[in-house]
Amino acid sequence: MIGKIKGRLIDIENNLALIETTGGLSFYVYLTPSLILNHKPPSSIDIYTYLQVREDIFVLYGFESKEQFQLFNQLLSVPGVGPKTAYSVICFTKTKELSNAVKENNLDYFSQIPGLGKKTAMKIILELSQKLKQEFVLEKMYFTEEEKAVVEALVSLGFKTIEAKKIIKKLPANLTIEEKIKKALQML
Repeated sequence: MIGKIKGRLIDIENNLALIETTGGLSFYVYLTPSLILNHKPPSSIDIYTYLQVREDIFVLYGFESKEQFQLFNQLLSVPGVGPKTAYSVICFTKTKELSNAVKENNLDYFSQIPGLGKKTAMKIILELSQKLKQEFVLEKMYFTEEEKAVVEALVSLGFKTIEAKKIIKKLPANLTIEEKIKKALQML
């Protein structure tokens, strides 16, 4: 298995890079957008890699940190998540934000990731919450009709949907819709 590559970045086309090692071997490696922004050819590069072996092709995925690489491997342990999906998650999120989204059971966070459906996002939250020793609560992922009305009211007042949804979960359940809106405005 190829665990790390250190060499010279020769060329980038889309997100596929050609990296030449000091030993004279050159590897095609898929790079994350942040790696592409931070490294322009020709430059030195030192990345962690994951080698996917299929019947017809070998694919190398590159990561800028060990944390990204470990998160990628955790994502691969989720049933139904392959290297392509896991890499997409890594490319469009930050490690700390993803961990927080899992801890908060924040399904909306995963909706921003291209190609990731609701079912797969729920699987990721469920599986990773167990690995991160967090409690998975299905109720936290869905809003009641009352909560939806409060969110809509806050959004119409100019607040972002994500902010409104976070604040809703902190409000006591026994309040009326009007009281929830007032309390949410005070908290925001």
